Amino acid sequence: MLEIKTAGELVDPELEARWTASRPARQTDVFQRILRRFVEAGGPIPIEDLVSAFPDHFAEAVNDALAALDDDDLIRIRDGRVDIAYPFSAVPTAFVVRLAEGQERYACCAIDALGIAPMLSHRVHIRSRCHHCEIVLDFTAWPHGPGPDADGVMVWIGKQTGGKRRVATSL
Repeated sequence: MLEIKTAGELVDPELEARWTASRPARQTDVFQRILRRFVEAGGPIPIEDLVSAFPDHFAEAVNDALAALDDDDLIRIRDGRVDIAYPFSAVPTAFVVRLAEGQERYACCAIDALGIAPMLSHRVHIRSRCHHCEIVLDFTAWPHGPGPDADGVMVWIGKQTGGKRRVATSL
């Protein structure tokens, strides 16, 4: 039997508290630079590029800011590069988002894919597959929500298990 819950019933108070606490970090110059870079050129982004993007800052301060963003689960640093900056992934995922200018980016999960349109304040096109039945999902999302071609598409939200930092959801 399919259990249907409201958004309020699905709220994880611990996760909400962590995201509220990390809100100021999402406004930093370093994080904003990372997001712009993912939008403009994709990723991954070498750490040296980010350090050199802030010539008025000490390299140690930029590296500390990057480490804090990684600790806050806003980015992932792997092998000296930022390969995830929520909502974007440099690693191919099942969620392909075509931006208004035609460039394609990968989203970390379904929720992230849907959030890119309001984040950028313009229309995006999302392509994925149902993880249950493999049906192709191909629709538009606008800053105010999914377009009419998304009729019938549902977002499944999996319960996050202990020890996992990153959320995984699917369409």
